Amino acid sequence: MTEYPLRAIGRVESALADRATAPRQPDEGAPDAWLVFDDRYAAALEGLTPGTDVLLLTWLDRADRDTLTVHPRGDASRPRTGVFATRAPDRPNPIGLHTVHILAVAGTRVHVRNLEALDATPILDVKPLLTPDR
Repeated sequence: MTEYPLRAIGRVESALADRATAPRQPDEGAPDAWLVFDDRYAAALEGLTPGTDVLLLTWLDRADRDTLTVHPRGDASRPRTGVFATRAPDRPNPIGLHTVHILAVAGTRVHVRNLEALDATPILDVKPLLTPDR
């Protein structure tokens, strides 16, 4: 297989430090957080505005890349399921996908609502969330 190098463009600043106690989804008590981008990507942040929603892609750096099946949501009473049919963080390429709401933009720091990523999680990319009116 071909490998494709990825480069982190920033990191998450969050109160969430422990994977075991972190919410699994944003609507399960995820706190506000900051996205802190490397200064060289400042121009790429132009156009991000408070009040908009974006897709945030992260690298779940504490994930187990050898996991192929899981009990969904860690519930052993549920049958094992392939990770590609779940939102499990442990997977061959642990890319996190998060819809976040922008609260503020301050230089290379973006304050967002309801992010369940752990503190220091690497940021890979940000993309606008497309709506019918674009």
